[in-house]
Amino acid sequence: MDLVVLAVVFIVALVLLSLFLKFVPVPLWINARAAGVEGVNPGSLIGMRLRKVPQDRVVSPLIAAVKAGVPVNVNQLETHYLAGGNVDRVVSALISAHRAQIPLSFEKAAAIDLAGRNVLEAVRMSVDPKVIETPVVAGVAKNGIEMKAFARITLRANIDQFVGGAGEQTVLARVGEGIVTTIGSADTHKDVMERPDSISKTVLAKGLDAGTAFEILSIDIADVIVGQNIGARLQTDQAEADKKIAQAKAEERRSMAVAREQEMKAYTQEMQAKVVEAQAQIPIAIAEALAAGRMGVMDYYNMRNLQADTDMRSGISKLSAGDAESGPSASTGAQS
Repeated sequence: MDLVVLAVVFIVALVLLSLFLKFVPVPLWINARAAGVEGVNPGSLIGMRLRKVPQDRVVSPLIAAVKAGVPVNVNQLETHYLAGGNVDRVVSALISAHRAQIPLSFEKAAAIDLAGRNVLEAVRMSVDPKVIETPVVAGVAKNGIEMKAFARITLRANIDQFVGGAGEQTVLARVGEGIVTTIGSADTHKDVMERPDSISKTVLAKGLDAGTAFEILSIDIADVIVGQNIGARLQTDQAEADKKIAQAKAEERRSMAVAREQEMKAYTQEMQAKVVEAQAQIPIAIAEALAAGRMGVMDYYNMRNLQADTDMRSGISKLSAGDAESGPSASTGAQS
């Protein structure tokens, strides 16, 4: 009977030991105790297992944080993991900030990480500023000459505004806008070529990093290139447009003149037709006058003789005028 009881006790103890080893990673627990980590005990490890939290994903970063002197606890890291955060990255950022003496609390680091930003990169940019380059930005000076420039921007992360602050694209857009404005305010392109640093000074003085996640340390103009003569091209385009407008108006006037000429020709033909029609009424009127006795036969013949005499005189006058015009030339030819 005693052997049976001992066997049952042994089996129960073995089952309990297997369950304990299944839920409690003993090497990890020993490491935490050896590192002096508080809050890591078999109960907390079992709770993590029941909540489906990988124990090493929480305890290992916690050991590193405690060794580095960063004040965090197991509940904060477990809560951050359950919220979908990256515990390793947050702890690494806290350690880096602690080493660099940058004030960064766990709550702010966790908020930055949960916002989708890389908190470790933010800390690194606070220690080692990042340099980004703008694309080629084109502006036109007041004399119409195009200037192309691109700049290098040195950025340092602003931890306090990293959550909710605008990103690098906003900084690039603002700097590009400032470059265009500065070039456009220059009287000539030579002013820009002589003092390219005036662009960076003017742009930097505008406070373009307001509302962004970065602090602009410097803006350096890397290169300035002279582009096209935009003013001359615009004047040429305007002159070409004015010429086309003038040609269109001239063509309109010509078309109206042609139409008026055609109208006058038609009107002349209409008048000529009326004259012919009126002339055709004369013989009819004469015949009616003869038939009615208002005109005698001798009157008719006298009228015809008068017309014939008039036609003859007209012909003679035309011949005399022609001889007078050709006379000098004919005499000159005879003398030669």
